Amino acid sequence: MLHLTSGRLGSFMARRATVALTTSSARMASHGHGTMTPVTLPVSVHPEVSDTVDMSQPMYWDRRDIPLPDRAYKVDLSAADKSLKQKEKGSWTQLTKEEKIALYRLMFCKTFPEMNKPSAEWKTVLGGIFFFLGFTGLVVWWQKAYVCPERPRTFDDDWQAKQLQRMLDMRINPIQGLSSKWDYEKGQWK
Repeated sequence: MLHLTSGRLGSFMARRATVALTTSSARMASHGHGTMTPVTLPVSVHPEVSDTVDMSQPMYWDRRDIPLPDRAYKVDLSAADKSLKQKEKGSWTQLTKEEKIALYRLMFCKTFPEMNKPSAEWKTVLGGIFFFLGFTGLVVWWQKAYVCPERPRTFDDDWQAKQLQRMLDMRINPIQGLSSKWDYEKGQWK
């Protein structure tokens, strides 16, 4: 599906580039003149641009919830495949086990056990998560070591103890505040 989308995007971008080249050259040719003279540029065909794909045609996919896809897996049949398809029209008791498997593989890409088989994609996802967590940790460490300033001295426990003692000595908010919870006669909290 991604291949088809990139092919459509590539052909769209090639058409836009062609239109942009012809319109910009026409603008340059008309700059400073009363009439516009048409200029044609040769358009090169890029090999990386793929043909457009008709997305209205049925597509094949392996899905457990839709066991019968809209079309067969293999559309372009070889001579051996065509002869096998002719044999299919006869009695199936005359077909060998390998021929039956080959007929199945013409119609379907994967079997149900192959579709149900877990992938190892979780390892890639988990590895990516750990990589970005590690990188983020390095960035945070670097910022803490080289970018952020030193911690202010007002965060130290000694400073906060002295600040609290000063507030109590000054009797700040004696009615409902901090000083109202201090017993000045006993020298302890109420």
